[in-house]
Amino acid sequence: MLNVYRVVLQAMRGWCARWSGGGRGRLRWLAALLCWVALAAVALPRLQAPPAPRPAPPAPPARLLLQSEAAASTPAVITPALPATDTRVLTEDELRADAERRLPSLPLAYWHKHKDDKNKYYKKKDCAPFPSIYDLEFHNTYWQTLRASQGVFHLYGAYMDARNTSRIGPAVRVLAVHDRIKPTLATHCQLWFEEREAPVVVRNLEYKYVWNSKWGNYRDHVLQPYLLACVLPAEVRHLVPASVSIVENPCDRATNNLRVHYDRPTPPTPRKEFAVCVKGLDFLHEDLSVRLVEWIELVRILGADKIFFYELQVHPNITKVLDYYRAQGAVEVTPITLPGGQPNLPGLQHMYLKKKTTHKRQMELIPYNDCLYRHMYEYRWLALLDIDEVIVPLEDEDWSGLMRRVLPLAVPAAGKPARSSYHASNLYFLDSLRHEHGWEEGVPRYMHMLQHVYRTRNFTKPGQYVKAFHETERVLALHNHFPLACLGGACSSYALETRHARLQHYRADCVTALSKSCGELRAQPVRDTALWRWRGPLQERAERALRDLAFLPPHR
Repeated sequence: MLNVYRVVLQAMRGWCARWSGGGRGRLRWLAALLCWVALAAVALPRLQAPPAPRPAPPAPPARLLLQSEAAASTPAVITPALPATDTRVLTEDELRADAERRLPSLPLAYWHKHKDDKNKYYKKKDCAPFPSIYDLEFHNTYWQTLRASQGVFHLYGAYMDARNTSRIGPAVRVLAVHDRIKPTLATHCQLWFEEREAPVVVRNLEYKYVWNSKWGNYRDHVLQPYLLACVLPAEVRHLVPASVSIVENPCDRATNNLRVHYDRPTPPTPRKEFAVCVKGLDFLHEDLSVRLVEWIELVRILGADKIFFYELQVHPNITKVLDYYRAQGAVEVTPITLPGGQPNLPGLQHMYLKKKTTHKRQMELIPYNDCLYRHMYEYRWLALLDIDEVIVPLEDEDWSGLMRRVLPLAVPAAGKPARSSYHASNLYFLDSLRHEHGWEEGVPRYMHMLQHVYRTRNFTKPGQYVKAFHETERVLALHNHFPLACLGGACSSYALETRHARLQHYRADCVTALSKSCGELRAQPVRDTALWRWRGPLQERAERALRDLAFLPPHR
């Protein structure tokens, strides 16, 4: 382009020179003047100083260079739309908050605040040093491990127990599994406080067995559920530990460090009445989402303030339902895994739990007791329910009215311990009984419980397969059906009269243990529409939720 410009300029200069000489003076003079003016106009831009270069734009962050290349090209060209990726970069504070949300037992905030403290040890630097988060032995995501000289401990959670009914005084309870049936090993608790640099080291008071030897698996090298107790010494009884480590010897460098949960409201407020705890959901390939909506709405109508679910593996539609109610504040969902060498691979885990039913029953006690200790200061009664059963009051509108009726009747005799729970007898509403009688008119076919109005004539035997409302001020360790240990004396469960309430259990068939007597239970079924007392609000609320979830088409 520059060479062409020069050729044109030289040609114009020669042409102007020819017109400047010769005859016809006035005409040639005028032509020469016009020619030189045109030549000056062409040459003038080349004589001006070049413009100052534009400052270079700031370089994008290194992580975004690849995604920004298209945007950094020619400004005049319209850039194509970029992929809709997440370009956020979390800060350290945001990363810690996310980790604590995912793993509530990890004292991440406390560790971050004190990780550089020079005096967090017991008596000397190599005795019970404050453990780094990065040196802990994590196990199956939600567990931490102690490998002792006599077996292994997998620790799940730690909780401050400051209930007035506890005879040992304030203590940290630690929920764990251990591969011994009668542990005699002396273990110690390294208790870490916000107010003190050095830990307080105490001996573990007991291994409370959260099982019954008659129920099976009573042998070493099978993981057994336990509650450990770290009693606070007098000088720190007014404090709440931030975290605790379980070690074999007082000066050991810990491989575990659990946040101590203490969820007592401040300032103290009256406890709410009812919450429901649901063991680890195991429905990976079974879409029970619609039945789950009906069940959640029913227990909320009956008086559950909140439902605390634990989750192993579930179908995506069940996740959708849980997310819907979690957004409303009606449920909380806590993921959980199996400890030890038990499988956590989706699918395989379900097959394992179906085959190893005793192992399954033992592991269910971990979420049940975690639910107790996380919420004992917030609720007076906890009900441990599966999503196919519900305690139904027969003379009252809800659970609150039922308990107002029952409490005066359940007062223990003089000298007897206070009640620890109130249990309802079990009555089966089996699928096969409905199939024999067809669909109920006026009830949507997807409403499983409202459609199943035929039950067994008789209850299961007294005390068998019952479910209860547990007094959180009294129970120390919970099993699916009864308390296993209580504070302030022996456990005392009151049997709700069957005219007042019962457990309605909606199953395909009887449990395996009742296979021999199931035929007798199924004989002469009874039509029973007791649940229809709540049919109107239950249908309305369930339908609204199912439409919000797009499981039903919207109204037209």
